[in-house]
Amino acid sequence: MKQFILPPVLLRGIIPAALTFLLLNPTASMAQSATQDHLVSPQVLQQQVQSASETRQQNIRTVTDFLSTPTAEHAMRDAHYDPVQVRTAIPTLSDQELANLASRSADAQQKFSAGYIGQGLLTLIIICVVIIIIVAIVH
Repeated sequence: MKQFILPPVLLRGIIPAALTFLLLNPTASMAQSATQDHLVSPQVLQQQVQSASETRQQNIRTVTDFLSTPTAEHAMRDAHYDPVQVRTAIPTLSDQELANLASRSADAQQKFSAGYIGQGLLTLIIICVVIIIIVAIVH
């Protein structure tokens, strides 16, 4: 049986160059593909951050406005809560808590304005919102 022997030129030059090319080329093309498919452009990221920030600020305004009404301030004082401290605590809520309270506050204000709920129920809703804020801050 004949033994196959590679010439020294192949062993020293062509084979290492070919192996290097094969090993590096797929990696470069896969990295480029992954970069194009999975990275978010800075403009899109900036728009998402700005949108989230605007939504959060609107939710803070909604809850703050709801708790700044004379009815809310009176209800908080009657329940021995400091209205200023409660309103100061609103921005410390998580985005989810804030969105939930903003939705409920706007709904309660709208229903009160339309006459669907009375003063007593609105006062109860205000106290519930205050308690939720306090519990959320404590945890």
